[in-house]
Amino acid sequence: MLQSKTQTDEFKHKTQRKKLLDQLKEKGITDQRVLDALDKIPRHFFLDTAFEHYAYEDQAFSIAAGQTISQPYTVAFQTELLDIKKFDKVLEIGTGSAFQSCVLAEMGAKVFTIERQRKLYDFINNFFFIKKYPSIRRHLGDGYNGLATFAPFDKVLVTAGVPFIPPKLIEQLKPGGIAVMPVGDDNHQIMYRIRKEIDGSITQESFGNFMFVPMLIGIND
Repeated sequence: MLQSKTQTDEFKHKTQRKKLLDQLKEKGITDQRVLDALDKIPRHFFLDTAFEHYAYEDQAFSIAAGQTISQPYTVAFQTELLDIKKFDKVLEIGTGSAFQSCVLAEMGAKVFTIERQRKLYDFINNFFFIKKYPSIRRHLGDGYNGLATFAPFDKVLVTAGVPFIPPKLIEQLKPGGIAVMPVGDDNHQIMYRIRKEIDGSITQESFGNFMFVPMLIGIND
């Protein structure tokens, strides 16, 4: 698993984060709450020390189990679409490195996150930085099924490419809630924001092409 052995956040890291945030603003991220959250999370903690110099570049990076830590712009973009409010109950599909989970928690959300890769799930449970956010509840499971026991959710975020909008995730979304997910095939997906209206009807908006690892069915032990 690629995560840092260091637990220090030095001046050079903070300077690099500021430069990254400037890039994100130039690319169109305007929600200051999202930018502030990203500024408070040392992304280099989520990469092995040998790859620390990549931590504040605006690019995805491989971690364990064939997964990636998402590009910072993608994290910011999806989070901005969700319009996170303090105390929002958020279902996240695809814990991965837990970087996105920490961004949501830093913004005050109560996060329920599902990971299908046991190797990642076990590692994250012992990752020192995750302990800063007791509001993150981690689950090993099939993301297509969601977490019916804890539903309904104010927001749903999918961080892997789905071939269709999973019906169970929309069922578990509260009326008035928002789901954000990339939908398409393995080659590219379109980012959708889905709103569940108070009367239960669904509206969709699209926000351009993205590339995510595919969301698979079941648990990988």
